[in-house]
Amino acid sequence: MKKILLLLLSAVLALGLLTGCGGKSAPEPVEDSAAGENSAGGEDSAALASFSAGTLDGGAFTQDDVKAKDVTVMNFWALSCGPCIVEMPDLAAFAKALPDTVQVVTVCLDGGGSEDAVREVLDGAGFEGVTLLSADGDLLALAQSLMYTPTTIFMDSEGSLVGDAIIGGQEDLSGTFLAAVNRVLEAGGKDAVSLEE
Repeated sequence: MKKILLLLLSAVLALGLLTGCGGKSAPEPVEDSAAGENSAGGEDSAALASFSAGTLDGGAFTQDDVKAKDVTVMNFWALSCGPCIVEMPDLAAFAKALPDTVQVVTVCLDGGGSEDAVREVLDGAGFEGVTLLSADGDLLALAQSLMYTPTTIFMDSEGSLVGDAIIGGQEDLSGTFLAAVNRVLEAGGKDAVSLEE
């Protein structure tokens, strides 16, 4: 009986690792507000023009932080998502290899109240960038519209989403994400970048 249960659990975990995790839990709002006050313009919004988010280290991250870079890569993940945690070391390596004009930010959708667990995952993966745990405005609306984790979006300095979101774990995360970053740069008339070796 234990062998059957172990085989079944292994099969479910393997399937989850290959396909990503469905469902979501949006970040907690930064402040209590009436519905609609922090509207992002609906699910069709194509920009993160106005938002504020709380970071894992207790700071704040806003659209001004997006404006400071040519490209922002935003990875939405969850503690309850096996593929998200499996890809985190690759995401960390990708982030470290990027030039200073490109930033990687993670959004842990179920990390509020579980900060120690979030730190453990990030530290174990070697991720040193910004991680968001709460949000309002356009970012909250976007997070609430997500269907699967991991989901990664790519924004220009104005917060406009460029290209398609990348959903699920990637066999070649660095290559796939670098191509998406360069599409954002090209759309903005900027030179492509390569990963520092």
